[in-house]
Amino acid sequence: MIEIQIGEGDRIEWALKQFRRKMLRSGLFKDMKKKRFYEKPSEARKRKAADARRRNARARRRR
Repeated sequence: MIEIQIGEGDRIEWALKQFRRKMLRSGLFKDMKKKRFYEKPSEARKRKAADARRRNARARRRR
């Protein structure tokens, strides 16, 4: 649960900006986009395998 504390004199634009920033950092936007449509189990396995390959390649490049 993401919360933003707003004071008496705070602007709504500032609060919305803080909320969006916290949502992006937490990864909830990405998760919501993924769950928007049904993903077949076989497609999920393929996506997870591709993500793992991408992570491993990136880790190898960093060494």
